[in-house]
Amino acid sequence: MIRKIFVPIRGDGKGETVLGYANALAQRFEAHVDATHCRPRAEDLNPFGVPIPAVMREQFVKQAKELADTEESRLRDEFDAIVKRFGLLIVDAPDGKGPSISWSEESGKQVDVIKGHGRLADILVVAKPDRDRNLGANTLKAAIFNAGRPVLMCPPGPVPDLLGEHVAIAWNGSLEATRAVAQTLDVLKAASKVTVLIAGAEEIHGATAADLEAYLALHGVGVRLHRFDTSKRIGDALLEQTAAVGADMLIMGAYSDSHERETLFGGNTQVVVDGAELPVILVH
Repeated sequence: MIRKIFVPIRGDGKGETVLGYANALAQRFEAHVDATHCRPRAEDLNPFGVPIPAVMREQFVKQAKELADTEESRLRDEFDAIVKRFGLLIVDAPDGKGPSISWSEESGKQVDVIKGHGRLADILVVAKPDRDRNLGANTLKAAIFNAGRPVLMCPPGPVPDLLGEHVAIAWNGSLEATRAVAQTLDVLKAASKVTVLIAGAEEIHGATAADLEAYLALHGVGVRLHRFDTSKRIGDALLEQTAAVGADMLIMGAYSDSHERETLFGGNTQVVVDGAELPVILVH
């Protein structure tokens, strides 16, 4: 059961979106949201390999601390206002008896903060990267590759009142796809409808869609198999078919190729990340 949701907070203007999705999950599963702001250390901002006089270094550290204090205060005020609108209970020590949220500050690199908090969360919630503004790609990458947990990628726009009512599964029998299913069973069990999307006449990577149907039946999850043929890129076709069947969430295995290769050559995961207009749970 989903009991802990981790949300890395950034000063990128997407806080309301990610906290909105985290709140929707928390309400549905009576879970706790761990919202953590990563505070950069002054030493991490120093130009690498560039000698700096001691006086200038001291001044730089002082200014960096003042800037971090200002950013922290602004984000905390924003957090409090958003959470108040949701009516979500702010607690220091969650007791697991209802939806709640906490705020914490961690100093250091964000990838390390995500490792520390994300690996003992049931799901991470991050914003869809904004490639035009070069925002969020590193956060998503760190969450997928360094936490080992499902990552809910949130698109911009209004947050649905009910999240995950009709869930689509991108299925090809691969290791990443099977991990995605195994790590999101709670989401699938809570859904009113689950549709399995299969491109082509057969799966070539291992387990079949029929195998998946039988496996999920043992967990009390009924599914509808939806095969489709396409001449488009699989990533584009998955998004198109998810919309066609009326699903409000997509679950898929992520980056069977390396992140760098998919980013460079436009692999299926990267196509979905770039084009998704609905929430997507990614599992590597």
